[in-house]
Amino acid sequence: MKMGFGICAIVLVFSWASMAYASDPGQLQDFCVAVPDASSAVFVNGKFCKNPNMVVADDFLRQGLNKAGNTSNQVGSVVTAVNVNQLPGLNTLGVSLARLDFAPYGINPPHTHPRATEALLLMEGTLYVGFVTSNPANATQKNKLFTKYLYPGDVFVFPQGLIHFQLNVGKTNAVGFAGFGSQNPGTITIANAVFGSDPKINPDVLAKAFRVEKNIIDYIQAQFN
Repeated sequence: MKMGFGICAIVLVFSWASMAYASDPGQLQDFCVAVPDASSAVFVNGKFCKNPNMVVADDFLRQGLNKAGNTSNQVGSVVTAVNVNQLPGLNTLGVSLARLDFAPYGINPPHTHPRATEALLLMEGTLYVGFVTSNPANATQKNKLFTKYLYPGDVFVFPQGLIHFQLNVGKTNAVGFAGFGSQNPGTITIANAVFGSDPKINPDVLAKAFRVEKNIIDYIQAQFN
């Protein structure tokens, strides 16, 4: 990956996110660097603000997105997030970033970001991506699926709160950068939430919802223990 292309990619992602209508409240000050300090005087967007006189440049810096993440896991992908929890200076600014690494045929399983729209820029490899619409007003209609194959330089947008996924369909690694219209977009991975919650959802509920026998639900839940 050429360094120039990589820098432009990150700038593009953040530029898009900054122009998007974010779900976070508008800021009332220049910045509010997050600190885990209950004695601080100001509480904004779920974080305490660092004393402005104590703020330093490092509060606005996060390094390491040039390094590939470890994809040696069951799904063959990893997301390296840079949100307010990793970069305190993002607090109240309404944007965040993530690097997505995929092993060959790795997947970022169906998930949602309840607090943000996502714009994904693919840098390397080939991804099959898509999202599903919310339930139609007409109960006889089905949720609609939108999909595309992405190649280096392509950008795809996933609307806020909708279930979406990314699958590496190539024989080589894939790398992308995602921009979010929130300092903390949140992630709900559907399979983990439904089958791996603690405590477990009653198998009878899931068996009826998925229209399968209870023993099938028992088997799937066992995979998430």
